[in-house]
Amino acid sequence: MTKAVNFDAVSIVFGDAPQSALPLMDAGQSRTEIQSSTAQVLGVHDCSLSVDEGEILVLMGLSGSGKSTLLRAVNGLNPVVRGTVSVNDGGQMVDVTHANAKTLRHIRQHSVAMVFQQFGLLPWRSVRENVGLGLELSGMARDARDARVQDQLNLVGLSDWADRKVSELSGGMQQRVGLARAFATDAPILLMDEPFSALDPLIRARLQDELLDLQRDLKRTIIFVSHDLDEAFKLGDRIAIMDGGRIVQCGTPRDIFSAPASDYVAEFVANMNPLGVLTARDVMAKGHGKGTPVGPETPVSDVMDRLRVDPSPVPVTENGEVIGAVTPQSLIGRLRD
Repeated sequence: MTKAVNFDAVSIVFGDAPQSALPLMDAGQSRTEIQSSTAQVLGVHDCSLSVDEGEILVLMGLSGSGKSTLLRAVNGLNPVVRGTVSVNDGGQMVDVTHANAKTLRHIRQHSVAMVFQQFGLLPWRSVRENVGLGLELSGMARDARDARVQDQLNLVGLSDWADRKVSELSGGMQQRVGLARAFATDAPILLMDEPFSALDPLIRARLQDELLDLQRDLKRTIIFVSHDLDEAFKLGDRIAIMDGGRIVQCGTPRDIFSAPASDYVAEFVANMNPLGVLTARDVMAKGHGKGTPVGPETPVSDVMDRLRVDPSPVPVTENGEVIGAVTPQSLIGRLRD
């Protein structure tokens, strides 16, 4: 896979003498201890991570864990005191950490777009004008800009609202405008900083579904910040869980649910709904079953639908061979673990 973003041992410290905090960070001192000793605030420490093209990576953690701080280093909004952040710009990895102002401006205009929690829209402008703002600032001709904007409005279902002021829209609709604006630039990398967290649960769930639909069509690289585990598991191809400025585990939702790396991660996943994560492989037992087989990566929800109609063991096959069977007992037993 081609890398879109690479974090290499990234450390971010806020304060007037950030270097003074590095030895204490390396010694494993906590954020509170470092701040007490140096008056510097630890943002993130020694974070290494690669994001592949077309992947949705979710940075997950509690408030203050460092997830937004790390995200904002991708487009140079947060300075890196040690390590590097690189992004793919036209097939070449560019070091954002040490980039000059001209390079940063190019990256922000052409390679990396951002969607904020508070929308970042201009209330006196129309929906159409907000969606086209980035294109306007980049100097795109009016006709080409209007055509691009219309395409994005069609994608997010806002064509009928194009000439309304964004201040007239609901929160969910305003966030659709933010999504359309980010996608309109054709930037291959999209940063999303808790974009749905301020919305009502039903609207949030609907926008999550719409984002996944858009991603299937547009295949952007998305780094998505969230403090909501269900949201992270729904959206993320992989999830990086952060605590105290450090990445404590990174893996697929299934990896994290099935094998939490620490008590901290285990507490996160203890009360979540596993049905969106587990597959037939995870819940099968020894046996052969009968009827049409399913593959080992078949979602548990699909197997449950089979068992509701017929409780007979469902065979699981891989490479033409039966490797087990899912029974009501094996399914319930795994869900209780």
